[in-house]
Amino acid sequence: MILPIIAYGSPVLRKVCAEVDQNDPKLAQLIEDMYETMYASDGVGLAAPQVNESLRLFIVDASSFAEDEPALASFKKTFINPEMIEESGEEWQFKEGCLSIPGIRENVSRQETIKLKYFDEKFQLHEEEFSGVAARVIQHEYDHIEAKLFIDKINPMKRRMLKGKLNDISKGKVKINYRMKFPV
Repeated sequence: MILPIIAYGSPVLRKVCAEVDQNDPKLAQLIEDMYETMYASDGVGLAAPQVNESLRLFIVDASSFAEDEPALASFKKTFINPEMIEESGEEWQFKEGCLSIPGIRENVSRQETIKLKYFDEKFQLHEEEFSGVAARVIQHEYDHIEAKLFIDKINPMKRRMLKGKLNDISKGKVKINYRMKFPV
């Protein structure tokens, strides 16, 4: 089922998420719904708070970046209860956007390599290192479960300049081609 994307200004996006219970009977369906929602919204990642679930869960499909990074051709992963172990390497800028903040794309600096411990959808434990675009997408989604948004990482003056657009998004004054739920 395609779920509505939660818009900027909603409290769930500013709440540190709770651990996922391995025995949650709704978990498999939530993951399936999140993938369906992400694809319907043309996203490359989606975190549980973006579908109104304050859980330490996000999904990534970075295959759309395979032209620039061929190793990403089949990069599709589910991250449950992830823990950032290390961020390293040079910082590099990339224009990021977010399904919860449509129409805004800004340069964000992030480190090029990360090490992450997480469970997959079968609750198998992994500890992996990611770099390049995969690391960036994972960092972006990881920020969501830590109550952070990409706009928190941009220049404060630039953020002030976006205030009007951000207010419009929170009021539902935005043109999008996917379902959204706006703060009341």
